[in-house]
Amino acid sequence: MGESRFADRVVVVTGGGSGIGAATVDRFAREGATVISVGRSEAKLKQAAAQAPAGSTVVPRVAAVADETAVDTLIAGVAEEFGRLDVLVNNAAIAIPGTVEQLDAASWRQVFAADIDGVFFASRAALPHLREVGGCIVNVGSVSGLGADWGMAAYNSAKGAVVNLTNAMALDHAREGVRVNAVHPSLTRTPVATPVVEDEKLFAAFQQRIPMERAAEPAEVAAVIAFLASADAGFVNGAHIPVDGGLRASSGQPRMF
Repeated sequence: MGESRFADRVVVVTGGGSGIGAATVDRFAREGATVISVGRSEAKLKQAAAQAPAGSTVVPRVAAVADETAVDTLIAGVAEEFGRLDVLVNNAAIAIPGTVEQLDAASWRQVFAADIDGVFFASRAALPHLREVGGCIVNVGSVSGLGADWGMAAYNSAKGAVVNLTNAMALDHAREGVRVNAVHPSLTRTPVATPVVEDEKLFAAFQQRIPMERAAEPAEVAAVIAFLASADAGFVNGAHIPVDGGLRASSGQPRMF
């Protein structure tokens, strides 16, 4: 199963049923952790858990991160059942397109409920347990939280909030021994991104902007998450790591030569 950086560690990953979440569950499982994979679809969670390497421990748990009571119950249950909580990966998120004029209030709230309320609820519930063991939180943001996209006002706003919530928690909880960091992927080959990747013209536009000229693989994002959660990142706190193939290295001007 490779390295065992997380042997005897307990890790909670939200949005673990597919995409970056499923890859993150797999990565921690391969490195020896007991991984609690959280999501809304039991079928997806079980399907992803079935892909885990032999001998690893992946425990599916159904909960909506926007449900405060469900999240509190989940985290308390994990700590009681497994005796500890070492890492929380806040990955669950949704996106609804639209400008401020186009979005209705329900869509706006739906995005914020999943993308930022869920981070708040899970982090608040996990912190007492993380404090006991010197654990950490890794938030999955987005390059769309570091800068904006056309027609994605709610998602951009919510992911921008994740950025500064990461900063706030990094300040507030460092003296308690809890590190908080974030990764910010660009276009990644996940089920959500399939329409973009399969649209030849649109995908070509992304390739023009991303210096590495491709989408990220979920496992590449998971590898950075695992690094931030590991002892190798023991003095890394409040960091924001773009996993974007060099996208943010650009001035934003088009390629001229």
